[in-house]
Amino acid sequence: MTEGIDEFEAYLNYLAQELGHADRHAGLKGYCSGLVLPLSRKSVEPMAAHIDPLHASAKHQSLHHFVAKADWSDKAIMQRVREWVMPALGAHAAEEAGYYWIIDDTGFPKKGRHSVGVARQYCGQLGKQDNCQVAVSLSIATQRGSLPIAWQLYVPKEWIDDRERARRAGIPDDQDFATKPQIALAQLREAIASGIAPGIVLADAGYGDETAFRDGVSELGLLYAVGIRPGTSVWEPGTAPLPPKPWSGRGKPPTLLRRAPGHEPQAVKALAMQLPANAWQTVTWREGSNAALSSRFAALRVRPAHRDYWSSTQRAEEWLLIEWPDGDTEPLKYFLSTAPEEVTLEQLVFVTKMRWRIERDYQDLKQEFGLGHYEGRGWRGFHHHATLTIAAYGFLMAQRLRMGSGACDKKNFVERALPVLPADYIARGSPARTTPRS
Repeated sequence: MTEGIDEFEAYLNYLAQELGHADRHAGLKGYCSGLVLPLSRKSVEPMAAHIDPLHASAKHQSLHHFVAKADWSDKAIMQRVREWVMPALGAHAAEEAGYYWIIDDTGFPKKGRHSVGVARQYCGQLGKQDNCQVAVSLSIATQRGSLPIAWQLYVPKEWIDDRERARRAGIPDDQDFATKPQIALAQLREAIASGIAPGIVLADAGYGDETAFRDGVSELGLLYAVGIRPGTSVWEPGTAPLPPKPWSGRGKPPTLLRRAPGHEPQAVKALAMQLPANAWQTVTWREGSNAALSSRFAALRVRPAHRDYWSSTQRAEEWLLIEWPDGDTEPLKYFLSTAPEEVTLEQLVFVTKMRWRIERDYQDLKQEFGLGHYEGRGWRGFHHHATLTIAAYGFLMAQRLRMGSGACDKKNFVERALPVLPADYIARGSPARTTPRS
């Protein structure tokens, strides 16, 4: 236990070197220490009470200032976290097929309209449209571990258009509206510019169905395997758009590709429903918690067709991967991938299914480290809290990678070194408190 505490202290000292002012070091160490405690709520007040129970009010004020007000760089701390974790992650990448860059977003249900970026939008945690905040992330992953390396709040256009409301929440004046795919592409560009080892880009249909996103990934020189929706149109194998009309000899020569009655692309669902029975194979991609995970798949070479009639060059062929579980009445999922033409079906399935790592990230970040527990309303605090949560998670990930996934439990390296609450402690805001704290 002592060795784990010493290493955690060394880790926090390493991160703190990016904070500038020495008086911020205690804030980072206190906040991250609170995030690894087994508390049901990882907001500032309960963390402060458990870290320094005899001076809980003062600790609360200092932690709140550090996370909500202090002007330190999220990117710089995230870089330090990455530098600490990447040697352990890289050791496994060398044994595997390299890295994966996983794009995703996650929602945080909220009440009211004052929390930065809150709006009625789809919330994955609830599985429906509701009042929430949504953040976009980029994670670097191998089969054995992963780490978020970029994180940004999605700000709906209604917030950007209402500059007074945006300023009250601390949104920078130069923050322009960006869709989630545009945020994701910016994160990919920054990762490349930072010299991070490139990986195959994975994303769900919220990103992969947008042609501009896929084109942007390819323009960065990256391969992808991304979800698409059933209505996405493609040219089936052996077909392509018609060439430009022959020039009549007058005017400007035609340059645009064409379609014609009987010569048009198909929706991927329609194409899947026409495939013969022998096109489908059962593939097992990994061991689940209770049993091996497997399903039926088909893969074929197609050309994406989105608005290619406004282009003079046809798109390159890509892999269309279709999942149709045995017993289902129709296909379940569809993916496009720029994986090499010689890739096997098993390899294509394995790569595409690596998105499960991001689900593990978010599960741990939310359930174990309190990613969604921040109670402040401002832009700076929202991002600072997420950065510190990722920092705490990054230490655990490095420990797991170095010692084996079951060898390090976060509860073992900090909890017992901290004092317990006094018997007469009463939480802030409790009806039992006769003199409320300021």
